[in-house]
Amino acid sequence: MSRLVSAFMSKTSLSRVESGQWTLRSVRLALSVLLGIGLGLVSIEAASAEKESAIRQGKDSPAPGVFARPAPGPARGYQTLVGEGDSRLPVVMVRGTPYEMGRQLGQLMAEPIRAFVPAAVAGILAEMKIPEETAREVWARTAAYADDRVEQELAGLADGCGLPLGLLQAMHAVPLLMPYSCSSIAAWGAATEDGHLYQTRNLDWSLEVKAHEVPVIVIYVPDQGIPHVVPSFAGMIGAHTGMNLAGIVLSEMGDASRKEMPYAVHAPHFTLLFREMLYDADSLSRALSIFQSRPMTKRYHYVFGDGRSERRAVKVLAHAPEPPDRRLQIWSDNDPKDEFAPNVLRCVVYNDEGRGAFPTLKREHGKLNGEKLVQLANQIPIKGGNVVNVVYDATALRLWVSYARGNQEAYQRPYTFIDLLKLDADGDGRPDLRP
Repeated sequence: MSRLVSAFMSKTSLSRVESGQWTLRSVRLALSVLLGIGLGLVSIEAASAEKESAIRQGKDSPAPGVFARPAPGPARGYQTLVGEGDSRLPVVMVRGTPYEMGRQLGQLMAEPIRAFVPAAVAGILAEMKIPEETAREVWARTAAYADDRVEQELAGLADGCGLPLGLLQAMHAVPLLMPYSCSSIAAWGAATEDGHLYQTRNLDWSLEVKAHEVPVIVIYVPDQGIPHVVPSFAGMIGAHTGMNLAGIVLSEMGDASRKEMPYAVHAPHFTLLFREMLYDADSLSRALSIFQSRPMTKRYHYVFGDGRSERRAVKVLAHAPEPPDRRLQIWSDNDPKDEFAPNVLRCVVYNDEGRGAFPTLKREHGKLNGEKLVQLANQIPIKGGNVVNVVYDATALRLWVSYARGNQEAYQRPYTFIDLLKLDADGDGRPDLRP
């Protein structure tokens, strides 16, 4: 894990520090920037301050709806296995209110959550010389701007698995504290053999965290909102990618290393914002509307696709805390001005930091499908940290997923195929979902 932490520290330094010579003072300095101390970041509004305080306390609070804990209803969660051999993956389907879904997920995945989360939090924070309370503070600041349903789910997760809420909050601060460099591609219409929208997501993070050893595909069926699938890890409710039954699919790529600092935490991290978008977006236009209405943190590139309503995708550059005129750019096709994808193809957008996607996309243009996108996803990850690869057919609502296992990275592993419209998680002989 030390290599991973060093990478994070090299991104967050405000002064020139020789490699491997990080001191506790350096860590504290980086975190002071992370928390917005002395940087003149936008002040927290009263409502967000109240919510932040409630989250920090980790208990029921006067902030409306933050920690809603309704009386538990009948268990409506199910767990099954999908795939073959050692590529079989647990699929968990949860239903109900956000709290109920979190509680069901915690109950069904209690064993791997309790095995993974305490050890992961202790190891990561010890390497960074960061106390758990500081990680919880980071979570409180970003979650104060996130959708209340996220915190309700987290409260349910804690109650379901039996771990302290504060520990789970610290775990969910990890994506804010650590870097990952990823890639994503979307192709649709004239670029694909059947007109479907296909989209990839490579998560290039760290094998040292061991999150890939506790994989889970979570299918959320909320009482209010759109059912959605999130390839995830035990104990995590944020989404690094996902797709809903309206055909909205979301991918992300971190920006270049030296552009990370400073950044604001008075905004929802993308893993929290993705969940809100998956809950509510029934079209690409709606997804963009939700995204553009929220403050931004850090610097990311995104690919947002719509496989059913609008049948198109866009690439989004979102760079906080730059001035508004440079903070957000949206492209319907790749643009020569885009440093990460300067080659233009019709009905294609991609983020790959120059790792070689374009030649294949050009050669196979008009013939792209799920199989070819799987092959392409295996060509472009960052070797040494390829944790998860996902390919979506956002029109037919299908996905192919590969997790790293042991010393094998995701691109070296077989993919597990899931057809959401044929999935029978409860085993009653009938499909569980309808678009």
